[in-house]
Amino acid sequence: MDSATLRQLQALPLEIKVAKTKLRIREWYEAAGGDVYVSFSGGKDSTVLLHIVRSIYPKVPAVFVDTGLEYPEIREFVKQFDNVKWLKPRMSFLKVIRKYGYPVVSKEQAGYIYDYRHSKSERARHRAWYGDGKGRYKIYEKWKFLVEAPFEISPRCCDVMKKWPANDYYRETGRVSIMGSKAADSLQRKASYLKHGGCNGYDMTRPRSMPLGFWTDQDVLRYLKETGIPYCPVYGDIVEEDGKLATTGVESTGCMFCMFGVHLERPPNRFQQMKLTHPQLYNYCINVLGIGEVLDYMGLPYK
Repeated sequence: MDSATLRQLQALPLEIKVAKTKLRIREWYEAAGGDVYVSFSGGKDSTVLLHIVRSIYPKVPAVFVDTGLEYPEIREFVKQFDNVKWLKPRMSFLKVIRKYGYPVVSKEQAGYIYDYRHSKSERARHRAWYGDGKGRYKIYEKWKFLVEAPFEISPRCCDVMKKWPANDYYRETGRVSIMGSKAADSLQRKASYLKHGGCNGYDMTRPRSMPLGFWTDQDVLRYLKETGIPYCPVYGDIVEEDGKLATTGVESTGCMFCMFGVHLERPPNRFQQMKLTHPQLYNYCINVLGIGEVLDYMGLPYK
């Protein structure tokens, strides 16, 4: 699949997207002989996905990775669903950041910064700094100051906290995942979606399906609003602003202490909101985990 085809799919009406998504789910389910599960984070995307999957196959299990980084409301919301397997990561977030470093900017940029600071290969360091000559695979100019940061930076958190438990579950059960990820979520997810030909990644090392891959955030919010299915209350209400749907609560319910993408958020950002809504967790995050020091160094607000 190419970018032009993806854009055409993203422009389709929601009802057609739902029909295409159901088709991809059926194809994936049949190819796996029914040995599938829904990767369920409790967020709005995976809530929509679980609703669609179980409208076709009601007995498909869901898997929730209890990282300890979720909003309390997310954990309570997930408890309302039947047939959900809870997994635990091998390490706590505190141990991960002490061993590997903090997740900042994006998974890609954190990886390049880590490579530059720790690689023994001069070639790898050169590529991280200068890229491939086409503006790719390098630390962006605006983030090069982070190579001198007095703290470690790494993208390993997602692997340790989420991917490793999911990989263990796959090896133990043989079940393949159905995920709520979208190509619009990040450049990395878009690249993966295009590389593997769209929704169903049959050729991947750990096969996975992304039947919402061609959806947008607006599609997800519209599906929730039009169907009226329950979603986590931490999002607040779904309202229309300037012709677009938005939530009155948090915009995203990813890991509470993750700093990926915080520089792109309008104030109040996730940490400023956390200070108001979850003051005890905010204090732990900023002062115990040391995230306040990281945000100060990056010049990002959190108070």
